[in-house]
Amino acid sequence: IHPSSKKLRNIVILGFAFMLVFTAFQTCENIEQTVIKSFNSSEFHGSGYTSMSIIYGVFSVSNLVAPSVVAVIGPQFSMFLGGLLYSAYIAMFIHPYTWSFYTASVLVGVGAAVLWTAQGNVLAINSDNHTIGRNSGIFWALLEMTQTSLCFPSYKDRQTVFISLTVISFIGCFLFFLIRKPDLEFYSPKVTEFLLRGKSIEFQACKLSMTKEMLLLSFSIGYTGLELTFYSGVYGTCIGAMNRFGKDAKSLIGISGICVGIGEILGGGIFGFLNKSSRFRRNPVVLVGLVTHIVAFYLVFLNIASDAPLAPEAGTDQEAFISPSVSVALLCSFLLGFGDSCYNTQLLSVVGFLFRDNSAPAFAVYKFIQSIMAALAFFYSNFLLLHWQLLILVLSGFLGTFSFFLAEWKVQSHLELDYSSI
Repeated sequence: IHPSSKKLRNIVILGFAFMLVFTAFQTCENIEQTVIKSFNSSEFHGSGYTSMSIIYGVFSVSNLVAPSVVAVIGPQFSMFLGGLLYSAYIAMFIHPYTWSFYTASVLVGVGAAVLWTAQGNVLAINSDNHTIGRNSGIFWALLEMTQTSLCFPSYKDRQTVFISLTVISFIGCFLFFLIRKPDLEFYSPKVTEFLLRGKSIEFQACKLSMTKEMLLLSFSIGYTGLELTFYSGVYGTCIGAMNRFGKDAKSLIGISGICVGIGEILGGGIFGFLNKSSRFRRNPVVLVGLVTHIVAFYLVFLNIASDAPLAPEAGTDQEAFISPSVSVALLCSFLLGFGDSCYNTQLLSVVGFLFRDNSAPAFAVYKFIQSIMAALAFFYSNFLLLHWQLLILVLSGFLGTFSFFLAEWKVQSHLELDYSSI
């Protein structure tokens, strides 16, 4: 097989494996706060928001050591082990206890750091300056097909739902073994040195985190962590809590997930494939993402009751500023997914381009920043009303977009100097 074909095949397999693992996990993430409310008992007292805050908090800390794990055991086995810990978290819901719930939250945070660091390493190794944008788009579109499976007719039969999700996750874990390592001569010298000698990855990560480009990108990456929390955990809970949507409001959580997924796939497909060359300007795509999200946040503000994130199992009877509309709620889900894909495809592309020779530590820094902001967002989701959460998202969105513009302008100025010297 031609090396370029092998690399493209690896990217497709990587995307399908992540699609299955995160079909299961994101379904679990999307419904767990609603499901937990229905079975709190003398045996179990837990909060889905608290669990997610623990996951992303441990995730952020674990990113400091994840590159060394990937260097020692290899990216393929790292992804398999990380995927197994995701499966264990999902399986815990078959018969949950408070202690197992929070223990599994810690373990999946560790597994997530190893899994995503290895993913960034595999993506960079199987790409070059001309294919990193395309490959990022392919991976992101396949990953976000997870959202199209986030619909169950009922959450009452908890064991059947979570057994099914566990099996789906296991299948994804074993797909990682189909990824073939590219021939060593096609690795860049620094990547080869990293894989063979296992240099001080933590030092490299700290060093990369202090570069001007990464410092600028950190605001954009942090924003993706905040909005990830909102669309993956908070917004679905809000929709399910709106009694004005009718007696089947909770079933809309799955449909909302599908709409998010359609937006993610469409955005990943359009903007990922457009970004075929390192000379493609990423700023317009990120600007589209900002505008899309601002429109979505405004419509959510008008349509969803402010106390919806904190409503009890019985839901809320309050209204916002317009008569609650299911169509507007699902449109917002689509816009949230579409805007998220704008940011993530371009961030994957620019980080993969800037730090290709140090991809594992670079993606470790990326996930560290994203996950610690997601942990913060899940923490404040326990007590902040919806309008305050939306205000935080709007302000951080503007700051993240502006900082991305500055980072991209620096990249393009360096490229123009390089091309002018040829």
